[in-house]
Amino acid sequence: MISGLKHKLDYDDLAHIPPDRLRYELSEGDLHVTPAPSPYHQWISKHLQRQLEAYFEVRGLGHVFDAPIDVILTHEDVFEPDLVVVTDRAQITKRAIEGPPTLVVEILSPSTTLYDRTTKSHRYAALGIGHYWIVDGEQQALECYRLRDGAYETVTRLSGSMRFEHPDFPGLAIDTTVLWAEP
Repeated sequence: MISGLKHKLDYDDLAHIPPDRLRYELSEGDLHVTPAPSPYHQWISKHLQRQLEAYFEVRGLGHVFDAPIDVILTHEDVFEPDLVVVTDRAQITKRAIEGPPTLVVEILSPSTTLYDRTTKSHRYAALGIGHYWIVDGEQQALECYRLRDGAYETVTRLSGSMRFEHPDFPGLAIDTTVLWAEP
């Protein structure tokens, strides 16, 4: 048996991986690698980011970041969500977002659907991320969850093209019509 090999990775290990267009994340020290997103995925991300910025940044309520950006929740839990909303300026450091942001958005890809819906959802809830949204471009659906008693409960599930005002963010209106329109 070889001794001295690490069984769990941490942020220091992740920081030494050279950039290669893949996405590297740690969940409880286990490494997860996914390919770069598709153009349609990026289209959805860009248009949702603009709507979130119009609410959080224009009103001075927070900052919106898009991938690639590390979100360090613990030394062995480092994620790279598609979109991140931070309302506590102290969590924005020179190296990453440190601590649970207000909102994390994952846009499903064929290679990430199961991981986003299970592993990430459970870790995000366990580590205190207050809001988790899942966007499914294939199904043209937006699912909004809020943290309650350590687990996510559904706020809403939108399907197709519509406008939605989130009850936890007064005045935040999301228009899904622009999300599904392909470039």
